[in-house]
Amino acid sequence: MAMEAPLKVALGTVAFVVFWILAVFPAVPCLPIGRTAGSLLGALLMVIFRVISPEEAYNAIDLPILGLLFGTMVVSVFLEKADMFKYLGHLLSWKSRGGKDLLLRICLVSAIASALFTNDTCCVVLTEFILNIARKNNLPPKPFLLALASSSNIGSAATPIGNPQNLVIALQSGMSFVEFLSGIGVAMLVGILVNAAILLCYFWRLLSAEKDEDVGSAAAAAAEVDVNLHRFSPATMSHLNSKNSQAQSSISGAANLRCRTSSADGGVTDSAMAPNPSRDGICVSGDDGASTTTKRENEHEDCAESTGWRTRLWKTCVYLVTVGMLISLLLGLNMSWTAITAALALVVLDFKDALPCLEKRSLLLQISYSLLIFFSGMFITVTGFNKTGIPSALWEFVEPYAQIDTVGGVALLSLVILLLSNVASNVPTVLLLGARVAASAAMVSLAEEMRAWLILAWVSTVAGNLSLLGSAANLIVCEQARKAKSFGYNLSFLGHLVFGIPSTLIVTAIGLVFVRS
Repeated sequence: MAMEAPLKVALGTVAFVVFWILAVFPAVPCLPIGRTAGSLLGALLMVIFRVISPEEAYNAIDLPILGLLFGTMVVSVFLEKADMFKYLGHLLSWKSRGGKDLLLRICLVSAIASALFTNDTCCVVLTEFILNIARKNNLPPKPFLLALASSSNIGSAATPIGNPQNLVIALQSGMSFVEFLSGIGVAMLVGILVNAAILLCYFWRLLSAEKDEDVGSAAAAAAEVDVNLHRFSPATMSHLNSKNSQAQSSISGAANLRCRTSSADGGVTDSAMAPNPSRDGICVSGDDGASTTTKRENEHEDCAESTGWRTRLWKTCVYLVTVGMLISLLLGLNMSWTAITAALALVVLDFKDALPCLEKRSLLLQISYSLLIFFSGMFITVTGFNKTGIPSALWEFVEPYAQIDTVGGVALLSLVILLLSNVASNVPTVLLLGARVAASAAMVSLAEEMRAWLILAWVSTVAGNLSLLGSAANLIVCEQARKAKSFGYNLSFLGHLVFGIPSTLIVTAIGLVFVRS
């Protein structure tokens, strides 16, 4: 692509730099407006500076990506309401045999869960639970927090729905869910094992020095605490949860209320509304009073059991819809519409006004409309920057040395992706490099083109483990751990970097061997 006029190149570069600064440093003192507003500002400047026209800006917004992102967020919210992540927490604690065993479980469970439910979601819901286990068993939290953040990033590389950059790659390349999974799945599993081995090498002595005994019972107790911490507020929920004492009392209270108000239909009235023998001067035999009380208690129990049965049925439907979505993705159906269909099916099954669920924040998950807006602005900004011709000129300089049919070319390309992902963030890197890398590889063969997309997905995702600022999942773990009540832990930038650099380089290099088109 030829370079645009010098003035347009300069203005387009200014707009992109504004976007980049606010995306990487959202609280910059001179303009602390955040990532979302920064993305819109960059897009607006591209249009005002006439780098792109308003029509080109609208066309730059990739609706299939936004639809897929929205659908997966809605499904994740309903899965949290159905206690899916509570069960993942119990899986971590089930018959655990010490710190090393727990570390391996966290690596495996968080990786698989991230591949299916996105890495950010898993980090949000599992951080405090892991801190609970560490505190209950006098274990150092740092190894487990690093295991959660790094394994979530690695695991999310395996599927198109694992993270945002994979969504972009899958839809731009036209790869199906199965092609994506088969291309990176083995690399992901090997990467998780290698990452776990590095963690054990780093912290073996630290974990061995602690009380290394069966942590199952204490972890189970931590799970119960975590369940209470990770609950929707009553105003946000449209279904009642079970499996814990707080929820059971809520169900019982709701059931009692329904039973009390059903007296007009021949039901049982509340004791406060029923005749009181001592108050009204009515003489009731002991047998009649006991019979009435027993009948009332039985009907209240029936109402509570009915409510519990409905809740279990609703949870089962949520899981079935989610499994159906995953099967549809494996069958190669349109990913965006599959996710949106699953989301709308869950909204219908909820059988309530969807507005509270879609608008209000929960304690854990939410429909992040700000993220959708950020993506829209980023699409426009990156399209404008591409139109200046600067990315094409830079790629033409690197392209002869970054061919993926040679080992040296793959190494250089991976290094460029790794550095850009940490400087400009992984999604902008994919948008800037994706089409160019794929076009260069397509000159060799179609299989090499698919492999180029997969290499981009693998390296840009694992690159998030390099530093604390490399991915949103790292920041989520850090902030969740720091803000945890009564047992907070500060995961420092340097503490992460000492592990992140060798882990990222080793896992990336070994995983590249197993990436196949």
